Amino acid sequence: MKKTKNETDYRPGWDEYFLEIARLVSKRSTCLRRKVGALVVKDRRILATGYNGTPSGIKHCSEAGCLRERLSVPSGERHELCRGLHAEQNVLLQASLHGVSLKGSVIYVTNQPCIICAKMIINAGIKEVVMSDHYPDKMALEFLKEAKIKVRKLRIKN
Repeated sequence: MKKTKNETDYRPGWDEYFLEIARLVSKRSTCLRRKVGALVVKDRRILATGYNGTPSGIKHCSEAGCLRERLSVPSGERHELCRGLHAEQNVLLQASLHGVSLKGSVIYVTNQPCIICAKMIINAGIKEVVMSDHYPDKMALEFLKEAKIKVRKLRIKN
C-alpha cells in the first residue's frame, strides 16, 4: 500500500523519535541547572533510559540545594562537586542493574556527553552517540572519535 504525502509528513524518522523520547525522559530530572535525558537503543528497541539526578535514597537537589550553583562552578567543570549522576551514567547503570548488554547499541542523549560519560560509553561497547544539544567538553568528542564511535548531532524540530 502506497503512503500518501500526508501520512509521511507527521511521522518522525527513527532518530527524531528516539531523541524526542530522550527529551521526555529528561523531564524526570531532579537537577536544578540542566535537565538531560538518555536512552540506549539496539535494533530500534529501547534497552534502557536514564536522566540526571541524585542516586536513589539521596535528597534531591531541590531539597538540599545545588552546591555547584553556590560555588559558581562553570558548566563542564568539577563534576565531583555534584550530588547527581549524569543521564548517561544512569542509563548505563540501569542496563547493568537489569543485566542488559549494550554492546553494539546507540545512545540518544539530549546533550553531548562529558568526558567521564564518554569514557563509560566507550567501555560499555556503544557504537554511536546521537545528541541534540551542545556541552562544553571538547576532550569528550576527541575520545569518542579516537575510539571510533560515530557521533551525530541532530536538531529536533519542535
